[in-house]
Amino acid sequence: MGTTRLETVPEPKYRHLKTVLSEALDSEFAVGEILPNERELAARFGVARATLRQALEQLELEGRLQRRRGVGTTVAPPRVGVDVNPVRHSWPGAPGDAWQTEGCEETAPPAAVAGTLGAYTGGPVYAVHRVRMAHGQAVATETLYVPAASVPGMSGIETEAGAARGRAVLRELNRLELGGQERAVELGSARAEDARRLDRLPGAPVLVVTTRYLAAGGTAAVALSTYRADTCRLTFGDFAGVSLLAS
Repeated sequence: MGTTRLETVPEPKYRHLKTVLSEALDSEFAVGEILPNERELAARFGVARATLRQALEQLELEGRLQRRRGVGTTVAPPRVGVDVNPVRHSWPGAPGDAWQTEGCEETAPPAAVAGTLGAYTGGPVYAVHRVRMAHGQAVATETLYVPAASVPGMSGIETEAGAARGRAVLRELNRLELGGQERAVELGSARAEDARRLDRLPGAPVLVVTTRYLAAGGTAAVALSTYRADTCRLTFGDFAGVSLLAS
């Protein structure tokens, strides 16, 4: 990264510095590479560390940088596209699904999920935990709530609790004829468990996507997906060039 003095720049120094740093990220650094420390960067560009921090914070908000605990400031990978097009329908676990199954247990769903499941909550509910990875790091977590009534074939399947049981639930769910999906997206704050799995601080901004899967005239499953807001973007329809950045 070359040295650039900013004393004569007419615009706010941090804004120009952000542009200079962004260009350097494109040409000189690889994804995951650690940036020099603040003292060294401030000396190279002839700015106060407060000005440097402003520029770094803006780049982090834009998803260009990540500040990782115990590591430092690293170059962020490209954002993961979150398709919220309601026209494309597929069950979780279908071919091409980018998620990895981590575990599964029977549980009582949150009140909001139980209300959405409605008549399906008369028996046990499976909670299937999944994670989505990109460039070696977790960018999203998901809990899929599946009532036992949606997957009656599970009663004859003997698997231990864990990833194997979660995959069995998904296989049985895929036997149903999917009637449609409904999705809602909102900006939220990371809960402690999600923050731990996503390597973020509790309360960090996240995108929460709630997906309701329909079958046989009712709700067969509900997924609560939590995406890192600094690494994901929303995409709509078949317009690949149109996206809404999460930051």
